[in-house]
Amino acid sequence: MLAAAVAAALLALFTLTGQSSATAAATPVAVPAAAQAAAATGSGYWHTSGRQILDANNQPVRIAGINWFGFETNNYVPHGLWSRDYKSMIDQMKSLGYNTIRLPYSDDIFKGTQPSSINYSSGMNADLTGLNSLGVMDKIVGYAGSIGMRVILDRHRPDSAGQSALWYTASVPESTWITNLKALATRYQGNTAVIGIDLHNEPHDPACWGCGDTSVDWRLAAERAGDAVLGVNPDLLIFVEGVQSFNGGSTWWGGNLQGAGQYPVELNVAHRLVYSAHEYATSVSQQPWFSDPTFPANMSAIWDKNWGYLFNQNIAPVWVGEFGTTLQSTIDQTWLKTLVQYLRPTATYGADSYQWAFWSWNPNSGDTGGILNDDWTTVNTTKDAYLAGIKAPAFAAGGASGGASGGTSSGTSSGTSSGTSSGTSSGTSSGTSAGTSSGTSSGTSAGTTTGTSAGTTGGSGTKSCTASLHIDNQWNAGFTATVTVTDPGPSAVAGWTVGWTWPGGQQVTSGWSADIKQTGASVTAKNLSYNGALSPNGSTSFGLQANATGAFTVPALNCTPS
Repeated sequence: MLAAAVAAALLALFTLTGQSSATAAATPVAVPAAAQAAAATGSGYWHTSGRQILDANNQPVRIAGINWFGFETNNYVPHGLWSRDYKSMIDQMKSLGYNTIRLPYSDDIFKGTQPSSINYSSGMNADLTGLNSLGVMDKIVGYAGSIGMRVILDRHRPDSAGQSALWYTASVPESTWITNLKALATRYQGNTAVIGIDLHNEPHDPACWGCGDTSVDWRLAAERAGDAVLGVNPDLLIFVEGVQSFNGGSTWWGGNLQGAGQYPVELNVAHRLVYSAHEYATSVSQQPWFSDPTFPANMSAIWDKNWGYLFNQNIAPVWVGEFGTTLQSTIDQTWLKTLVQYLRPTATYGADSYQWAFWSWNPNSGDTGGILNDDWTTVNTTKDAYLAGIKAPAFAAGGASGGASGGTSSGTSSGTSSGTSSGTSSGTSSGTSAGTSSGTSSGTSAGTTTGTSAGTTGGSGTKSCTASLHIDNQWNAGFTATVTVTDPGPSAVAGWTVGWTWPGGQQVTSGWSADIKQTGASVTAKNLSYNGALSPNGSTSFGLQANATGAFTVPALNCTPS
């Protein structure tokens, strides 16, 4: 009965939702973990509603995934099968609380590549004998679905030689990229174990977002590819990563989604878009924000600006498709703890949380290591324990119904003999350009204080708007906040300006999704070109970071429509 009530409430919720922040957006519902467990979550194909992902029964789901790489290397198969049976690997992933596998691949596998370094001794991997790479992928997808795991296919590289900045190269043109994406979408049509495709891994400079040049504008390319995939399999989720740079601000490769608010990805099939970001620690590259005196309190504002605003403003789901570290340094340990808290603990928020997939399962990722130790069997329990709070319930089994599914026979033999090839170590190299951290006040204690303030209705005649401010994160030297602007009706507004006066020395240091100016204690924030128009009962949001000392009263806001 509880599960039915939850599903009914979410069904009503879904009928109200849209992709744009400037329309009436769904109010995310945090479903307690107990309620989620009471029903078979993850059934069928999935779709989006605001910032949440819902299954076929309109129950919210949370991707708590793991990256298992190898198809994209010149082994042309997930690594570690030289030591263990693939079913044993997937069983262990599930036993540890991971419910989704991100499978990187390169376009080489569409050329009939034959896997190398698979151990067949003692009956290990027996049903993979003689299969090419795509045949092995079928088996992995089939077995994963049979035990309630889901799979996201990740076009990681054009070929096994290495990562590319753009989605095409001289030897792998855009036409080949799209043809192969469509081939995968067709291959797994009807197989609900495969929930979606990550179109291209880590676009970076010269890739741009919203510049309009079709040769480098990743957002436009993602629309072309996403529509092509949905044209043959309209049930899949389309995962679109960010770029490296936008409007002078740079971050990790694939981690910059600042432009998605102004230039959203618009697909021909609604409720299929999931934005994806990547985040890493100092073991991958030293970035300016790690040496900021306010670290780690500064990280929430950086994540909010680059991709978190899409979640905070209920625009679309955000999937952190890669994050990882060797955990060797104290900074990296602090970073991982802070990021996990930012991704919203499952026990508190249920599936109303960020989606994620940790990098990686493999221990042979040179700059991060993995969940498995070098023996490919025992678990790095210290690293795995950091993720405990954001793991999520398993999904309903039986996902491999139809399509090119592999076998569904169980089997848990781990095998002990080792292979003769260690495979190719995969790295996670990312950008090194200057970061986006702002503010100079010292202090490191991260706080959780929040607050809201209802704004004053402004306007005359039939046009009006209201504004409210919510403190998202607060520490001893500052805070980040989201301001929500709403048109209560009865008429649409073409634009808005929000104003307020700080009660005691606060200073805005950065902002996003609005033109924010401060003179003395007075602040004004005016809409940008893409989020000014509001229909009756519609809303939009913008964010800011400010310096502050001590506790303060959240100010009253006024809103003036135009």
